[in-house]
Amino acid sequence: MNRRQFAKFSVLASSAIAFPNINYGKERSSKNPIIGHGDFKYKVYQDWGTQSPLKYPVKDCHEMVQDKKGRLILLTNETKNNVIFYSRSGKVLKTWGHDFPGAHGLTLHQEGEEEFLYITDHDRHQVFKTTLDGKILLTLDFPKETGVYDKPEQYRPTETAIGPNGDIYVTDGYGQSYVIQYSSKGEYIRHFGGRGNEENQLKQAHGICLDTRNPDNLELLVTSRGAKEFKRFTLDGKYLATIKTPGCAINRGVIKGKNLYFSVLETKTPWAYDGMVIVLNENNEIVSAPGGSAPKYIDGMLQNMVSDNISFMNPHDVCIDEDENIYVPQWLSGRTYPVKLERV
Repeated sequence: MNRRQFAKFSVLASSAIAFPNINYGKERSSKNPIIGHGDFKYKVYQDWGTQSPLKYPVKDCHEMVQDKKGRLILLTNETKNNVIFYSRSGKVLKTWGHDFPGAHGLTLHQEGEEEFLYITDHDRHQVFKTTLDGKILLTLDFPKETGVYDKPEQYRPTETAIGPNGDIYVTDGYGQSYVIQYSSKGEYIRHFGGRGNEENQLKQAHGICLDTRNPDNLELLVTSRGAKEFKRFTLDGKYLATIKTPGCAINRGVIKGKNLYFSVLETKTPWAYDGMVIVLNENNEIVSAPGGSAPKYIDGMLQNMVSDNISFMNPHDVCIDEDENIYVPQWLSGRTYPVKLERV
């Protein structure tokens, strides 16, 4: 049984017995201890977030954010503890959440001195705004106001982004790939995108983020994961441009300084465990691909990216701390816990 076959067996077995894939990453230290390219290279800490599966179980580790206290907040669809707070050293500080079986997207937003979380649940077809202690303050139900949905089951939200005025943007990544815009109070404003092949349409609008790299010209970056690209929109939903990421099924974008980061779920299929992380500069050019091949451009065109097939299984998000270390939660990866990439 080769490594991929064994890993797949471990995922299936762990799904049944609720234990993580303990063999994942064991080849890492001897074969490729440092990953990445150029100025963005990292040492991999495979066991950074590993916990007792009996005390702190996870299913899919979907997304992570960091609050102003430095705590790393993980969202998982395990209803014994949907939300897990980590210290930067990997210690669990607290947990909460038992009601989000389809927990998927996690966004942190600061209003004044207080921070709030936005959680999407594609199984419940809803989006929730909560305090950091888990109190639900706002619930967004399926957007019947749009006129494009007949029933909640057609709507499977995957991500949110919060505009500078508090507007809430929700991507229906596992539904009809619309972006729905609400006021901060949850009042419907508009929708745009939608599944299709036109330049302003999307193929699996999996993620969205507010691009703050040019403060005078804020934009929305919306992932079209099925097409292996992302698209730029104005804050009122007007299409601007498409940036292709050939070979990379990207999740949501994360901004840190002048750089844009994506986790790459896979390049071929989730069962190949061939994900990676990509780092883009302010011109949206890939400058490093930890866990993948060195980015190569020919006549301004990015060439197909390839995974190293060892660093990750199915990366689903990235969280970048103040030292520009990267934390990587993973989907359908044998209940494994987040991985830390320490910048070197």
